Amino acid sequence: MALVRPFRAFVFGHEPAQDVSTLVAPPYDVVTPEQRENLLAANRHNVVALELPEGPLDSTAPGNRYETGHARWRAWRESGVIVQDTADAIYVLDQTWEYRGRRVHRRAFIAAVRLHPFADGVILPHERTLPKALDDRLRLTRATAANLSQVLSLFSDPEDVTGPIFDAAMQREPMMHATDADGVESRVWAIHESEMLDSIVATVAQGPLFIADGHHRYTTALSYRDERRDQDRAAGRSPVEPAYDFVMMALVSMSDPDLIVLPTHRLARAPGTFEEDSFWAALAENFDLATFRGGNPADALADLERSAFVIRTTDGSTRLATLRRGVDPALSITDAHSADWKRLDVTVLQEMILRPLFGIDPRDPHSLERLSFVTDDQKALELRGADVAFIVAPTRMDQLRAVALAGETMPQKSTYFYPKLLSGLLFRSLD
Repeated sequence: MALVRPFRAFVFGHEPAQDVSTLVAPPYDVVTPEQRENLLAANRHNVVALELPEGPLDSTAPGNRYETGHARWRAWRESGVIVQDTADAIYVLDQTWEYRGRRVHRRAFIAAVRLHPFADGVILPHERTLPKALDDRLRLTRATAANLSQVLSLFSDPEDVTGPIFDAAMQREPMMHATDADGVESRVWAIHESEMLDSIVATVAQGPLFIADGHHRYTTALSYRDERRDQDRAAGRSPVEPAYDFVMMALVSMSDPDLIVLPTHRLARAPGTFEEDSFWAALAENFDLATFRGGNPADALADLERSAFVIRTTDGSTRLATLRRGVDPALSITDAHSADWKRLDVTVLQEMILRPLFGIDPRDPHSLERLSFVTDDQKALELRGADVAFIVAPTRMDQLRAVALAGETMPQKSTYFYPKLLSGLLFRSLD
C-alpha cells in the first residue's frame, strides 16, 4: 500500500499569506529560454534559477548546470532565501481558475510518498518517459539532493473522507499564495494536527496511486533512491526510512469534480505529397464522415459512444469522423495490448489512422518528427506546418485507471491535467 508521510518543507514565503508570484514558475519542461530570462528579470531568486540553472549540460565541463544548481541550493538555504518550515506537515494546495465561465478549484495534499517500482503495483504510471530528460533530472537531483517540484498523482476517495479535511484547513490563513500568467491562483496551507494527518495517511493507503503528471520526476526519484541505497550499503550504513526513499507528491482525489483532463490534439504531415481526396477515401473505410459545420469541436465530440475526431485538411475540409459500428478496435488493432488500451481514442487515432495512413509510428523516432501536439483546438485547426489536424476528446478517468491497472502505458500525450503544478511553492530535502 502507499505509505504517506508529513515532511518539513523548505519555502520562499517567510511571512503568512505572502505573495510568491515572482518566485514560482511553470514546470521546468515547459519553460522556454525566453520565459526563463523574463522570470529571472522579475526576480533573480525565481525557482527557474534552481530548476534550470545556467551552464553547460555536459556534467564534466567547468561551471556546468549541475555545479551551478548545487551551489545555488546550498547558498539559498544558508542565506535564508528559502527557509524550512517549523514542523512536519502535510500541505494543502488549492488551485483556482476560471473554466468555461465558472470558478473551479482543484485541491491536493502535498506529502512525502514512499517510492515503489512500478512492478509493485502501488504507484502506477500511464505514459512513457524519455531517457534524455531522465538523465538531466537525475544529474540535477544528485547535485541538489532535493525534490524541487512535485509529482502529481491521483488517489481513490469515493466516500470523500478527505473533503472535510480540505475544508477545515482552508478556513485558516494560507502560508502563501501565487498567481501565474494564466490567472491560476495557488494557495498553500500546512496541516499539523495528528488526527487529520492520520486520516489522510489511512485514506491514501487504501488503493494504488496513479501518476497524472511528472513521470520523469518519479522515475528520476527511483533511480536516485537506488544510487543512494548502494552508497549506504557500500559504507555499511542502514538508515531507517531515509528521506531519499520518498518523493514529494501532490495527491488529488479521483472523485474531485474539478479534476479536469484536457485533450492534446494532433497535427500530422504526410511523408510526401499529401492528397486530400485519397486521405478521406482511406479514412472512410473505418469511419463514418459528416461535414463539420462549425462551433466548438469539444461539443461535437462530447458524450459520443464511439471514438470520433474532428478532422481538417489543408484544403479547408472539416469533418466529424466517427468509428463505424461494425469496427471494434479490440479486434482491428493487433498489438499485444488490452481491449481497454485499444479502445482509447488516442490509440484508435495512432493505430488506425496515423500509422497506416501517414507512416507515423511511435517505435520510429524519425517518423515522429512529422507529428506535433497542440492543446488549443482552434490553434490546431489553423494547420500551421501540417497537412491534417485531428481534434480529440479528453481521456476519461475510468479509462486511465483501467489501463494503468492493467500495467500498460497510454500513447504519448494521452492526458493533459490542467492546471499544471507550479514549481517553487515547496521544496523537500533528500538528506
